[in-house]
Amino acid sequence: MNRRIMTLAALGAVAAGALVWAAILHYYFDSAVYAGAVRYWFRDGGMVYDYLKRGSPYGFTYPPFAALLMAPMAYLPLWAIATLASIATVIVTVVVTRWLIAPMIRREGWTPWYAVAVASCLALIFEPVRETFGFGQVNLLLLALVAGDVLFGVARGRRWAGIGIGVATAIKLTPGVFILYLLVTRRWRAAGAAAGAVAATTLAAAALWPDASREFWTAALWDTNRVGNLEYVSNQSLRGMLARLPVDAWESKVWVLCVLAALALWAWRVRRADALGGLALTGMVGCLISPVTWVHHWVWLLPALVRCVEVARTNRRVLYLGVATYTLLSAHITFLYERGPKPPLAVIGANLYVLFGIALLVWLPAVREVAPPAPREQGIGKVEKPGVSPVST
Repeated sequence: MNRRIMTLAALGAVAAGALVWAAILHYYFDSAVYAGAVRYWFRDGGMVYDYLKRGSPYGFTYPPFAALLMAPMAYLPLWAIATLASIATVIVTVVVTRWLIAPMIRREGWTPWYAVAVASCLALIFEPVRETFGFGQVNLLLLALVAGDVLFGVARGRRWAGIGIGVATAIKLTPGVFILYLLVTRRWRAAGAAAGAVAATTLAAAALWPDASREFWTAALWDTNRVGNLEYVSNQSLRGMLARLPVDAWESKVWVLCVLAALALWAWRVRRADALGGLALTGMVGCLISPVTWVHHWVWLLPALVRCVEVARTNRRVLYLGVATYTLLSAHITFLYERGPKPPLAVIGANLYVLFGIALLVWLPAVREVAPPAPREQGIGKVEKPGVSPVST
């Protein structure tokens, strides 16, 4: 017990230090953008999509429904928003981690509280999670909505399956790739529920704020300059990688081909996936094909990392891939190439998330691999039934 407590204390200290460092580095920048935009809209009488954070080109990029959910931020100081966002991020990380590893805990006979505590600390140390914490982002809340829906709704055929995916898509469009997942895997009722949830929330926001809705769907959505420079090293998508390569003349065409190839590979693999495999593969392909995928968006790698641990006994190569993914992507290596001249190794270092995402999309097992049972030893005096193998009995 003492060794467990010491291990957990050490991991907790590292996780806390990593989160504090991220908070100091980014000082809840995205939360400040959200708060400024909804304050400008609800209190100052401006248009939410006209707002830009002072001294930056960044403004509100989410649909109007997301602004409605964030309305209370218009009346809170940033320190209160940062405190609530920090608490919510930690709690949601623990909850999602528990959901993901619960089957492993049961199979392996681990002590539940200890396994969840250790895994949660490791998750909080993972760079996309701590970046989400430092920026005050909503990524983990979206992951929770989708993961809860896929693991407990879609996988179990619940009547409400798909609603969580729909609400997440209405908040931020990128989870919409999971509606495509429902269609590819022929979950027609869940796909209908997801589409209905998107339509209901979007139409409700349009009825309340028609001008803002019109601005978003006709202008703000298509303006990529609002979210930043495509070639910035934090944009770890296929489009971002191509923008950092000397292929300017063919960039758009190559990107379309890469997106189609990624979707084709994903569709072929996800049709046979179990719930965790579908969650992992779809989250990763969504990050790859989106034009802009910041490092903090890659929290969708968490289900893939859990699957890598799940198959440790049957597929060592995938375990090593998962360990390398977690280790290198927690080490802040990508941002070493943020400024200054880029040596040839930058093709790798500046695109680590994309490269690991592609590797996992190819090699991550879509279903949990089960080790074959060990051969039974013949017991002394044991008589086998004719024609019946020991394994089948």
